[in-house]
Amino acid sequence: MLTLMLGAMTMLPQTNALPFLSPVFSSHMVLQRDKPNTFWGWATPGSEVIVTAETKHFKGTADKDGKWMVRFTPPPTGGPYTILIDGTQHAELEDVLVGDVWVCSGQSNMEMGIGNVNNAAAEIAGASNPMIRTCIIPHAISFSPLPTATADWRVCTPESIAKDGWSGFSAVGYFFGRELQKQTHIPIGLVGTYWGGTIAESWISREGVAALGDFNGQLAQIDDQMKAKTGTLEERMVEWFAKNDPGTTQNYQAESTNDSSWKAANLPFSYESVGLNDFDGIMWIRATVTLPSTIPAGEATLSLGAIDDDDTTWVNGVKVGETYSYNQARMYKVPASALKPGVNTIAIRVLDTGVTGGFTSPADAVYLKLGDGQTISLAVPAKYTLGADMKKSTTLPASMNDNPNVVTVLHNGMIHPLAPLAIKGAIWYQGESNGGRGYQYRRVLPAMINDWRKQFGQGDFPFYIVQLANFTAQKPEPGDSDWAEVREAQEMTAINLKNAGMSNTIDIGEAGDIHPKNKQEVGRRLSLIALNKVYGQRVPYSGPTFKSIKHEGDKLRISFDHTDGGLKQIGGDKLLGFSVAGDDHVFHWAQANIEWDTIVVSSKDVPHPIAVRYAWADNPAANLYNGVNLPTNPFRSDDWKVPSFGRK
Repeated sequence: MLTLMLGAMTMLPQTNALPFLSPVFSSHMVLQRDKPNTFWGWATPGSEVIVTAETKHFKGTADKDGKWMVRFTPPPTGGPYTILIDGTQHAELEDVLVGDVWVCSGQSNMEMGIGNVNNAAAEIAGASNPMIRTCIIPHAISFSPLPTATADWRVCTPESIAKDGWSGFSAVGYFFGRELQKQTHIPIGLVGTYWGGTIAESWISREGVAALGDFNGQLAQIDDQMKAKTGTLEERMVEWFAKNDPGTTQNYQAESTNDSSWKAANLPFSYESVGLNDFDGIMWIRATVTLPSTIPAGEATLSLGAIDDDDTTWVNGVKVGETYSYNQARMYKVPASALKPGVNTIAIRVLDTGVTGGFTSPADAVYLKLGDGQTISLAVPAKYTLGADMKKSTTLPASMNDNPNVVTVLHNGMIHPLAPLAIKGAIWYQGESNGGRGYQYRRVLPAMINDWRKQFGQGDFPFYIVQLANFTAQKPEPGDSDWAEVREAQEMTAINLKNAGMSNTIDIGEAGDIHPKNKQEVGRRLSLIALNKVYGQRVPYSGPTFKSIKHEGDKLRISFDHTDGGLKQIGGDKLLGFSVAGDDHVFHWAQANIEWDTIVVSSKDVPHPIAVRYAWADNPAANLYNGVNLPTNPFRSDDWKVPSFGRK
């Protein structure tokens, strides 16, 4: 009989559509020590399957659908071992180690491979460690849970660590695992299941999402899509605009629209540049351009640069294009028949669904090129007004096919196929794509963690979160921050959930790059939590965290936990990042001084301070650390949107 060779695994020819042994298991993998492991696959219904680990045999039986599951006790920590699986087929897993398995998940800052980090060439060259094994779960989207996912376990070598993915295996995951292996001397398995630019609710099961109640509209869209009851995204968006946006029903794109009462701004501009930091929804923009008495023959081109998130654009009431993508440059063809001598009107309906909105390209990216090649700049005065508010609108239609940002689809394709793989815990770097929804993230992130724990069926396994790094230009005055609210939600999750933790990276981001390159320190800080909480090493693992405030006349005294070695200032000629507010809730920069393990803050502009914030910005200037050089977590003592917040 012909035998198929799959690496070091030998399997007989398949007779079923589903594999005898799930591809999650392969040679070179790591089994989780000190707990039962489970293997599964598919065989003839009713047939027996035997897993042999060293000299011990463990049995299971395929159910009526052919799925079998065998729980077994792994060999002692170490290895390598050979694991045998026998039934209607035979498989051998060679060079298997027994140690700790960690799931590494999230969006692009977790996906970012080792080839993108600082000193990448040297890091790759030094990545030779047979006690570390990695596997990357391929991107997969599904409206319903998938039974399998491909997993290719590899011994950590310079060649394997830089292969596949986004310039290799997750840099955060690798540096985390490297520190654990170095400090514990046990085998470490790292399972990378991540996808850049994705929202947390994509990673939650249908049951978990439904319990939140926030995403029932998208769940209904999934059901309709699966039943082929919905049209294209464009068709569904037309219906949504007509139902939710007054500008659409009143034809703001028409040349005759009276925009004299609209506000003025120069193209190109963002929502934030005109003070709309907290508005997510539709903005209508109108501008005019004067053309010569004779319009050159041929097709013209309208360039608008990139727009965050979506746009529909008209010239003299004629629709010339629409784009449903925040990072794609708009380049629309304009038929000569749509243009006319003299004044021409360009109308743009912009839809921002969260975080930043509007034009994101420079002025030279917006222009009209006529058929003869003549270019006319559109960096001109424009008028704008607001349309539908996302907070007051019905659920936005989602692009259902090939879209990872639909609820449940990444859980179905990239988490469900892994469970119940025996694991030690998980690390998570995500939140950028949930920016602008920090209050909702307070519920979404814990829901996802609890959902995973239920899926894997191994209790409240450790789950460690990377808090969002500093990003974008620093602002001269204190104020509100969407990213600060997400960071707060991440810390609240770490505090309130059993066996959860958080690593602060507020000092190692980059203003101009959402993907900071110092992933070595991110992995190291994550490892400190695990070394302390999981491996029992008495190492400090957190920077100072807010404990309480005490009112002392025109000053506030702040107390902290995790002041290991005392508080200290690193860099600068004074402590930065503190602001205070009085009854008017307006924050002003504060003078801050270290007094033993407390900070005393005051401001001449706030004679009776009642609240304090620290590092409360997308990219704060902040320089307070503890004695082991871990940065102080961003915090605020009061949240006036939630009266019961009361951190005093």
